[in-house]
Amino acid sequence: MSSGRGRLSEWLEAHPRALVFYAMFAAFWTYFCMYAFRKPFLAAEFENETFLGSTVALKTAFAISQILGYTLSKYAGIKILSEMTHSKRAFTLVVLIASAQLALLLFAAVPGEWKAVAIFANGLPLGMVWGLVVSYLEGRRTSELLLAALSCSFIIASGVVKDVGRWLMADYGVSEAWMPVAVGAMFIVPFVGLVWMLNQIPEPDLDDKTARVERQPMTAAERRAFIKAFLPGLIGLLGVYFFLTAFRDFRDNYGVELFRELGYGEEPAVFSQTELIVAFGVMTAMALLNLIKSNKWGLIGAFGLMLMGVALVGIGTALFDAGSIDGLSWMTITGLGAYLAYVPYNSVLFDRLIAFTRVQGTAVFAIYLADALGYTGSIGIQLYKDIGQSQTSRLGFFTGYSYTLCAVGVVALIFSCVYFIRRGPIHEP
Repeated sequence: MSSGRGRLSEWLEAHPRALVFYAMFAAFWTYFCMYAFRKPFLAAEFENETFLGSTVALKTAFAISQILGYTLSKYAGIKILSEMTHSKRAFTLVVLIASAQLALLLFAAVPGEWKAVAIFANGLPLGMVWGLVVSYLEGRRTSELLLAALSCSFIIASGVVKDVGRWLMADYGVSEAWMPVAVGAMFIVPFVGLVWMLNQIPEPDLDDKTARVERQPMTAAERRAFIKAFLPGLIGLLGVYFFLTAFRDFRDNYGVELFRELGYGEEPAVFSQTELIVAFGVMTAMALLNLIKSNKWGLIGAFGLMLMGVALVGIGTALFDAGSIDGLSWMTITGLGAYLAYVPYNSVLFDRLIAFTRVQGTAVFAIYLADALGYTGSIGIQLYKDIGQSQTSRLGFFTGYSYTLCAVGVVALIFSCVYFIRRGPIHEP
């Protein structure tokens, strides 16, 4: 796909306010559509089926297989995306989604446990979509607003596409195997159109580059220098993200089972109901960060949101255990807390970190470094549940894990925040 830029891009460049709303719309819906190729299979339960006769549930095997592919994609993205030129982004996005849809077709066609191979192939291309979309938005004075809108897409989309999958199975008799590719087929054409829209977004202007540091592709030496310069603080951040991604994924991947154990198994659109509230709360909090012009205080604000998020997970769980709130409220609170902590990692945290420290780099590199380790944690935690705690219900495991995330998160985030603020800028603006 060629760049296709012309009059629309020039018009957007001349109308900054329109550019903000246009970019928010294009980014939100592009990534929303991606979830139609990633998450629908989780609407199925594959009940009472195990993987190769082991204690690992078949659904767990599918979830882990996809995450394995997704994680390998994140590791590859550390190099590929940090070096990718802007002219290749749109074409790459379309190729990645086409590959993912072909893998879903394979998932429908092959028998039994072989579906795990197909869903692994589905995850391989999808892991790089986020970084490509972020690359259109980072390094701008309005990045908080743009990235907040983008982040809300995956909060809402995950629930919506699972509800679409359940609808196809319940009302049209689509099987669990064919449902994912059917959902994906509904979103292919919109995705291509939205990528074209995304590709019309003009590059950051001179004022953006002055305020947020110009973002250039990174060499291997620059990537190593980035890690070396901030290693202690990164260890704290990445440690939290290891546990946080696993928590977010467990809640997302086994939402059907968690809601059923809580007594909401037959309630229609229950995913959309909770995630819309979560998305609104996160969007509001993230948008407020855009009011902070100082990069130092913007970075502190991002850490503040993350601390609030992990604390909210623990507080909400304590209230649920005490019988003070019902299960639906608890799932909403844990979702809000998890995403308040999770979303900054994928958007404003590293954008502000680079702007504050004035280090040469891209937010996409730092995001993919975190994601690669985070999804490794997700795989480990899901395997630990099915192998190490196979007798514990998913609800019971999720409850205990909520307290662990809260405790680890509060301590490590405070440490990392103090480290980065005391470290200060490497180069003066």
